[in-house]
Amino acid sequence: MSPQEDQNRRLLRARDAMDRDFANPLDVPRLAAIALMSAAHFSRSFRAVFGETPHRYLQRRRIERAMALLRETATPVTEVALEVGFESLSTFIRTFRSIVGSSPSEFRREATTIEAPVCFVKSWVRPSSFGQAGAGPST
Repeated sequence: MSPQEDQNRRLLRARDAMDRDFANPLDVPRLAAIALMSAAHFSRSFRAVFGETPHRYLQRRRIERAMALLRETATPVTEVALEVGFESLSTFIRTFRSIVGSSPSEFRREATTIEAPVCFVKSWVRPSSFGQAGAGPST
């Protein structure tokens, strides 16, 4: 295995940890330790490979889960924020708005249940790193 392949595998290990443990407190030093790298090298390498910082990736994962909870449950917004790993409601709302383009309450009001296999729904509504949720199925 080449050094680049080894580094990419270690970065994937850290990204998998973010996908699995998104609701837990995760910071760059902890993720860097999973990838067996220094925090600075991990941040630079993660961004180079995945196109966004580890922090932004984790935020998108948390917001993606929050979107599903807001769409599919009646759980209050505050509880959704806590359940997906945000410690502050104001940070959750600000982050949600910057990624999705609307507040959590607005998103919930406008959300519709999509009758399709889960894998399609996830790809249609996954928030992008560019500040807008997926456009959904074209009609």
